[in-house]
Amino acid sequence: MHIQIAAVGKLKEKYLALGIAEYAKRLGPYVKLTLTEVPDEKAPETMSAAEEAIVREREGERLLAQLKPEAHVVALALEGELWSSEDLAGQLDKLATYGRSHVAFVIGGSTGLAPAVLKRAQQKLSFGRMTLPHQLMRLVLVEQIYRAVKINRGEPYHK
Repeated sequence: MHIQIAAVGKLKEKYLALGIAEYAKRLGPYVKLTLTEVPDEKAPETMSAAEEAIVREREGERLLAQLKPEAHVVALALEGELWSSEDLAGQLDKLATYGRSHVAFVIGGSTGLAPAVLKRAQQKLSFGRMTLPHQLMRLVLVEQIYRAVKINRGEPYHK
């Protein structure tokens, strides 16, 4: 299975990069993991709703350009479904079983995801109602993907 994590912005914090690298290494024997970063739109700290929409659209265009047509897209969004780790494992197993071997998880920038990205997604996933920094979300997501793989293989990590 090929799993892509497409995210807005460059990962700056070393501790997050090290954590992601560790889980990417652990995933190596099981899946092909691709981490794709697209530039965030330069914008002032305070923006109007219209300016935020423009930022989302521009970042969304960059994200969409990185997604392969055959990818099953899962957008991380506050309004998405809440899945347990076992639910994520089941979703990945089901996708692999039915020939959807390319799964792309999409993480937006600080203003969220563009409507076009949400429309492209086959599924929307929420990690809860709390707002998390999008850079931290990458680490949480890659850890959960690793946990899901271990669950599907019946190996002891997830307990």
